[in-house]
Amino acid sequence: MSYRKFIGGGLGWVLGGPIGGLVGFALGSFFDLAAQDDSEDNPVDRSRNTRAGAGNPRASQTQSGDFVMSLLVLISAVMNADGKVMRSELDMVKAMLLRSYREDQVKQYLVILRELLKQQVDVAGVCRQIRSNMAYSQRLELLHILFRISRADGEVSTGELGLLEYIASHMGITTPDFMSLRAMFVVTPDSDYKILEIEPSASDEDVKKAFRRMAMKYHPDKLSGLGDQVRKESEEKFRRVQEAYESIKRKRGMA
Repeated sequence: MSYRKFIGGGLGWVLGGPIGGLVGFALGSFFDLAAQDDSEDNPVDRSRNTRAGAGNPRASQTQSGDFVMSLLVLISAVMNADGKVMRSELDMVKAMLLRSYREDQVKQYLVILRELLKQQVDVAGVCRQIRSNMAYSQRLELLHILFRISRADGEVSTGELGLLEYIASHMGITTPDFMSLRAMFVVTPDSDYKILEIEPSASDEDVKKAFRRMAMKYHPDKLSGLGDQVRKESEEKFRRVQEAYESIKRKRGMA
């Protein structure tokens, strides 16, 4: 398979720092396995492509390749959080990727994920690198996806919750935003209010203002720079904000 096809989405800053070390090892294993199918490519060209990506660790704009590689690294950390990798989690990751990427790309990503699962992840270092290079809305989507994967087996475990909070902190996610995303997956009597980042005592007008604020924060268009795939996947948290608002309106009898 072609290296150029694999990184079609572009890899920039992600190939530097702690993520670069993890992804570099996984990519090495990936290309060892794929070498017999890659004879049509010039080895010199592949080497030049690798150096071009690694030489730009501080690219100003996150590209699709940067996002998915960062996601795979964090997924591996979360899947290992409770000491075992569940088949349901792997199936969830595969299904999620298939909704966003071509089947041939997903096969490649899953090979890399399996290699990442064998490695020890410097979570704090990885998150600091992401924080330095990725827009806030993109970091929110990373965390949202990690929550979805954590609940693949029916619930988010205590260990997974602790790791997700740790990841959020080091990625620079605010406590209210973390609690908003958490409430989408860990249901409590006041989950709808937590999603909108308000208290149950808030006035009807404050509820409306909170909905407008959160709808803007989670709007899929904020991720348009990462391509239609990621933008489509992000629609779920935007929809959950709408559902929380409608639920509160029904309970209060709001017009």
